Formats: sequence, C-alpha cells, structure tokens
Amino acid sequence: MTRHLTAAVLAILLTPTLALAQRSAAAVATLTDLSRSLEDLSQKVSASVVQIFVTGYAAPEEDDPHAAAQPTLERTSGSGVIVDADGYIVTNAHVVENATRIEVELPFAAVGGDPGRSILRRRGRTVGAQIVAVDRETDIAVVKVEAKALPVLPFGDSDALRPGQLVLAFGSPLGLETSVTLGIVSAVARQLTPEDPMIYIQTDAPINPGNSGGALVDTEGRLVGISTLIYSQSGGNEGIGFAAPSNIVRNIFEQIRKSGRVRRGEIGISTQTITATLAEALNLTADAGVIVADVEEEGPAAKAGLQPGDVILTLDGKRMENGRQFRINIYTRTIGQQVSLDVLRGDRRLTVRVPVFERQSTTTRLSDLITAQNNIRGLGVMAIDLTPQIAKVLPGLRRDRGAVVANVSGEAPYSQQGQLQAGDVIYALNTLPIESVAALKAAIDQLKPHDAAVLQVERDGTLMYIAFRLEPR
Repeated sequence: MTRHLTAAVLAILLTPTLALAQRSAAAVATLTDLSRSLEDLSQKVSASVVQIFVTGYAAPEEDDPHAAAQPTLERTSGSGVIVDADGYIVTNAHVVENATRIEVELPFAAVGGDPGRSILRRRGRTVGAQIVAVDRETDIAVVKVEAKALPVLPFGDSDALRPGQLVLAFGSPLGLETSVTLGIVSAVARQLTPEDPMIYIQTDAPINPGNSGGALVDTEGRLVGISTLIYSQSGGNEGIGFAAPSNIVRNIFEQIRKSGRVRRGEIGISTQTITATLAEALNLTADAGVIVADVEEEGPAAKAGLQPGDVILTLDGKRMENGRQFRINIYTRTIGQQVSLDVLRGDRRLTVRVPVFERQSTTTRLSDLITAQNNIRGLGVMAIDLTPQIAKVLPGLRRDRGAVVANVSGEAPYSQQGQLQAGDVIYALNTLPIESVAALKAAIDQLKPHDAAVLQVERDGTLMYIAFRLEPR
C-alpha cells in the first residue's frame, strides 16, 4: 500500500516536470527548424544578389572651400538583384548614377563550380555591366551583364505585406558582400512627404550604406522590395530602413525590358486625397477618397466630361481610397487602354470611360527624336537641333538656335559645375557660337584630348557655363 502510494505521489510530483521538459524540447525543435529554414533561405537567395562596383566622379561640394581643384575618380559599391536569367539586374538609380565604369561581382553560387568546404567563401566572378535605363522617380535602375542561365529571384506581391511580417535584407552593407539581416515589416505604403510620388516599405531589418539596391525578401524567398534608403542621425542603421515595393519595381523592370524606358499613363487630371476638413468645407458626403482638383483642357478626361470637384469612387471596379493609390493605378495601365471611373458629382453618380495616354516629360519628348546621327562624341550626349517644334517642349528659351541635349550617357565628361542634363540648350563652345548639332560636332572636332572646354548652356531659363577637359576618344 505504501509502495503504491509513494509511486502515485512521485507521478503527481514529476508530471509537471516531465511536461515542462517536453515543452522545452518542442520549443528547441521549433527554433532549430526555424534556424535551418533561414539558413536554407539565405543560401538560396544569396545566389541572386550581386555586389556592384561603380567608378565615377564625385559630385562637387560647393560649400567646401577645401574641395580639390581637379576632379578625382572615386570607387563606390552597392548591391543589385538578378531578376532575369539573361543578365538583367535591378538596383537603385543612385548606385549607378554618374558612373563611368560599372562592374558586377556575380556570387560564386551563380557561376557554378566547386564551392569547397572552407567557411571562407570563394569569391564570385567580376564582369562588366552596362546601364539599360534609369528611372529617377522611383530611384530604380536596370543594368545588364553578358551572362546566361543566372539564378533569378522571383518577384513577390508587395501589396500582400503586413506590419509585423518577417523579412530578410540581402546585400553588401559597407562593402561586406553576401550579408543577410533579419527583421520585420514596420509599415507599408510609407510616404516620406505628403505629396511624395513614391511609397516605401519600412523595415527594421538592419540596412546600411552599401545595402542600396539589395533584396528585401519574405520567408518564402520572394523579392518583396529593393532596399533604397535609411533614416539615420549617425550615418548607420538605426532600425528605420526603406525599400521600394516589388510591385512597383516589377512594373518598372518589365517596361524597361520591353521598350528601354518607363512609360507612365495618365488621363489628364490632377487628384488629391479627401481629408475630413476638405470634405466638411465642400459638403462632401464622404470624408475620405479621391477628389478631382484640376482637369487638363482638351485632355481625355475633359473630353469624357470629368470636372473639378468630382469625387472618384472606383477605378475599373476597385475602390479608390487616396490620390496616391489612384495615380499608381493609372500609370500602370497600358497606354491606349480605356479605364472606367465611377464618379460622384453632388448627388449624382456617373460612370465615365477615359482612354489612358502617355505622360510626357521633357526627357521623353526629346528622347523620341533621337537618331544615331545625334551622337556627340567627346561630350557623351545625344543632341538635336533647336527648332520651333522643340521650342514648344522647352518654352521661354532666350534664343531660337542651338543644340538641345536629349540624352546623357555615363561617358559625359566631369565638370565641377555638374553634368549636362537632358533639356540643356548649348549656345556656345568656348568662343564659338553653336546654332546646330552639326556646328557642335565641328567645334568639338577642332579640340584635342585634354584641351580645356566650356559650354554656355541655358537650363530652366538660366544661362550657365559648364567647363571640363576633353577626354581621349
């Protein structure tokens, strides 16, 4: 009897201990499984993340009295993501901006071979790269290397991200290649300013200089963002990093892959987000949504009957909640496609159909006029004659003759006054007046390598000089 009682007491006393041990073992197993999953994920994703080395001239420090009189080349680095097996890589525009030379180090896992058993990883192969196109509005650039069958990181759906979701950041922070950090999504659709045309994913996954252009991935190993910038008072990571959402990046890449540039749609209206104060003042029935602030004369929306003050309820059946959402949904539409808008005008509900046309900028209008004959060797630009037609694109010019810069390549010479820009109108080279592209070519041909040269240009209504030394051709 005593023996049975003792056994029963021991069982009662030991049961909690055994249960605790079982729970602890289960927790350890769960953590071990999580760790192995992250290891496997890191190995897989790292094969598609590259390090980018850029050689170029630093932007002049106008406020630094000790800045060097002569420009010096500097070498910087960033990150990129392989998104197409034929060598297309997505990165940030600011990573490759002003580059005179770009090299990409493909991870060893991307080029094949025996990885060996040492914990010191073998370095990958470094190859030259060319810029395909740059989109400054989103700070996204596409570069290409001559390679085939590269491992691609698949795009994920950034619209499905939620605060608190686990994400990993891959890249080369401070030049430390193949680094990975873990964090969560802190916020989605973050605008840095109220009217910022770009939105970002905010994350606390550690991001530092050099991570720019790297991959932000979910736990399935899908690309959900491109690491772009940090908020920092120290210059390093403080837990506030931002990444361009993958849905925007994918749209930019697919357009560049298809046509070499980004085409954004519009319908000829300016929209704003409805606030509670605005709704009260205008006696609107809704205190949130999208209101039409302006309608372009003779534009598609005007011809369809849209008016300032109209409240846009839906776009192709999708509820519109703010102006930014509406603009994104419009410019991702195919040029020529018709969209259907449900509109509230006072107490009346209307449905209008409006065709989407390409949003024009000075750069795109000028680029459309470029031919091979417009290449100006020695300046690294494509230029076109200033004609009455071109003057309409650049209203208010001081003169009616000159050479208009339509496109600038990475071969443009360095100047302490800054590089030439699309839309600049060249009126003179040294003391020679320039009234056409032919005259500009002839004047350049008279110069020798390393000769000093100065261009007189008009930019945004202001005359300025851009001085440089002619580089060997």
